[in-house]
Amino acid sequence: MKTVVISVGGSAINPKTVDAKFLDKLKTVILKASKKNKIVICTGGGFIARDYIRALKNKSNYVQDVMGIHCTRLNAMLIASHISKCNQEIPTTLEEIKDLLASLNIVVCGGLRPGTTSDGTTASIADYLNADYMINMTNVKGLYTKDPRKYKDAKFIGKLSHKEFKEIIDKVKEKPGQHFVLDQLAAKICRQAKIKVAIFKGTNNLQKFLENKKFDGTIIF
Repeated sequence: MKTVVISVGGSAINPKTVDAKFLDKLKTVILKASKKNKIVICTGGGFIARDYIRALKNKSNYVQDVMGIHCTRLNAMLIASHISKCNQEIPTTLEEIKDLLASLNIVVCGGLRPGTTSDGTTASIADYLNADYMINMTNVKGLYTKDPRKYKDAKFIGKLSHKEFKEIIDKVKEKPGQHFVLDQLAAKICRQAKIKVAIFKGTNNLQKFLENKKFDGTIIF
């Protein structure tokens, strides 16, 4: 039985209103895959987190981070309640996640500690659990040579090594609010722990990946 840790962005769960179709499809895919895999879902905060953090713009980064974590856990509670055959209390530490996974095949969590992105949290969980794969569900097909939303000549990269990915990401200057397929902290954790990373868009690709079928996305090995 493999262990897979999945990062699900808040924008997929609630792009401005809760996406019921997404939740239903995610539930179907995860319940089926959980018969043969141990699965951890780590949720992001999405626009709810950004909106709440914006209201605290005059507060410290720590206060803003804590608010963001609460928003991720709200999304986690939504998914956990929808799936039902998983934890109904949201874990707040790596140890709690591991303990829950000993008796459950599906565990859902949000952020764990201030100052860490959803990507970083997911990678930390994958490292702690010695997971076989980290999956990053994004709003683009996978990794491109350039931002495909801005450059028509951007070329898709289906497979590359952690070393090759590092060469690409080292050229990216990260800043607040910036979105990249995998942030530098997550990339570093997965590279050092030798965790394979799958990056793709949508539940259809998630299903294909979990069933060992060909999917549209990027693999970092």
